Amino acid sequence: MDSRASPRSFAAQRTLAQMTSRMGTLPQTDPVTELLKRAKTIAVVGLSDDPLRPSHGVSAYMQSHGYRIIPVNPRIESCLGEKAYAALLDVTEKIDIVNIFRRPEFVEEVVDQAIQLKAPAIWMQEDVIHEKAAEKARKAGILVVMDRCILKEHRARFR
Repeated sequence: MDSRASPRSFAAQRTLAQMTSRMGTLPQTDPVTELLKRAKTIAVVGLSDDPLRPSHGVSAYMQSHGYRIIPVNPRIESCLGEKAYAALLDVTEKIDIVNIFRRPEFVEEVVDQAIQLKAPAIWMQEDVIHEKAAEKARKAGILVVMDRCILKEHRARFR
C-alpha cells in the first residue's frame, strides 16, 4: 500500500477489513454485494429535492435500479415521488439501509435512531466518517459501510 494513501481511502479499507473480519473467513462474495442484493428499501437521511445535489442524483440512480427510496429531511415534503419524513424515527416502514448524506457532526444522532429502528445496515456516503458512531452501530449488530458512495459501489458490482 502506498504510504501516501489518503485518510479517506485508509478509512474505507479499514472499514471493509473490519466488516470482513467480523465474519471470520472471507466470504464468497463481499458484504457490500450481499447487502445491495438483498436490500429493497433505502431511507436517505439528508436527501435533497434539488436535482443538482449529490444526494438527489445518487438516490435517483438507486431508485432507477429498483430500490424504494424513503426521503428523510425535515425541510421537504416529498422527493422522487415519495413522501418525505422529518426524522428517521418517523418512518414506519421496514428499512433495509439507512443511507446518510449528512455532515459527520450529525451522524451519531442518525445512528442512534437507526439502532432504535433495528435497521440492518448503515451506509455513510463519501467523506462521511464517524468512527465512534460506526462502532456503536457495529456493537448493535448493524453492518456499517463508511466513506463510500452507494452509487459507485452498486455500479461496480451490477453493471
